[in-house]
Amino acid sequence: MNDESRKEQADRDVEVENDPTVVFVPLGERAEHPLSRDEASHVGGFEGYALVVEQGPRAGLTFVLKDGNTTVGRHPESDIFLNDVTVSRHHCRFVLSGDDLRVEDSGSTNGTYVNEERVDASALTPGDEVLVGRFHFVVAHGDV
Repeated sequence: MNDESRKEQADRDVEVENDPTVVFVPLGERAEHPLSRDEASHVGGFEGYALVVEQGPRAGLTFVLKDGNTTVGRHPESDIFLNDVTVSRHHCRFVLSGDDLRVEDSGSTNGTYVNEERVDASALTPGDEVLVGRFHFVVAHGDV
């Protein structure tokens, strides 16, 4: 099996839980052009803040965030369940209060990164990149 085949198989093996807060927003081919801050501020298809899987397993999958805490991890009871060994059981949480969005690491092994910097906690705005394990999210704001 070549490297590309192994990568494709690994991407298929990653499980992502489906629930009513998950939508698929077709973003076209984004490999050479990630969402710009301006594009991320006005994404159609949902309302409020969301996390768009920009690269890696399930690219294009979008998790719409609700007010309050949204937990992310490998634990099956996480709001965003990412079944991959690079993700801790209780990896991080996103806290949405009105128009303020923050990410807080939950003591994860591999850390939570915002715009390529490891953080314990950070305020987020549309266009910010958040790395959780091998999941590359872009913070987006919807315009429904």
